[in-house]
Amino acid sequence: MANRLSEALEIAVRTDQGRVRGHNEDAVFANPGLGVVILADGMGGYSAGEVASNMATMLISSELEAALKCRAPEEADEDGRPYAHRCLLEKVALANESIYNAAFMQPQYAGMGTTLVAALFYDNRVSVVHIGDSRLYRLRGSELCAMTRDHSLLQEQIDSGMITLAEARYSQNRNLVTRALGVDRQVETELNDFPVQVGDIYLLCSDGLNDMVEDEDIRVTLQSLGSDVERAAAQLVQMANDKGGRDNVSVIVIKVSREYPASRSLWARLGNCFRKGR
Repeated sequence: MANRLSEALEIAVRTDQGRVRGHNEDAVFANPGLGVVILADGMGGYSAGEVASNMATMLISSELEAALKCRAPEEADEDGRPYAHRCLLEKVALANESIYNAAFMQPQYAGMGTTLVAALFYDNRVSVVHIGDSRLYRLRGSELCAMTRDHSLLQEQIDSGMITLAEARYSQNRNLVTRALGVDRQVETELNDFPVQVGDIYLLCSDGLNDMVEDEDIRVTLQSLGSDVERAAAQLVQMANDKGGRDNVSVIVIKVSREYPASRSLWARLGNCFRKGR
């Protein structure tokens, strides 16, 4: 399965301090063999945001890698949903608890937290979890769609009709999130599934990109450079910096180059081995 995913998914990862910030509070992770990508945008004074985002990516990635060693993500769980769902939700909850406890125990980290967007590709689909205003986009053909909806005050104002999308570009509330990982003892994580098609291009990004670069410019860049994910990722970061780079900017670009259906017999053998070993 790992080889199949590595052959099916082309992944490029970029993170940059930007032109204004003194250090980078974003953190990114990708494991093409397992189909796991994670992006976190930290918040908090001093280095606390950097601590939170790195804790999130390190904990979730290592826990997912361990959990997926012997059991297929598409295997039906006790509630009938894919095992991938439980994996993602449990590992995010564990990261939330760890960040919250670290902030509680160490005064210099009080109030730290991080946004999160993470995706798990498996069996020709993708499961996505997100908290806060880091985003997942999908380019299919010539159409760019935001597959996540920001957990932010600005999004609530747009949804309620208080402001228009055009006005939102200049709002003072652009960076006020209504959910963040590690701020409270428990966090509400949004999870969604999407079918994947060959040729799809997915983009995970921190708000350092979409606050600086219009969606249409993101679309054009992904469509024109999508055959080379490394160039596309580098160009998106450069565009944000050329517009002023007011924030750290991080992107993960994923191109689906072929189908990746699950190998049922392989996963069945691994699953049986895992269950017998418990």
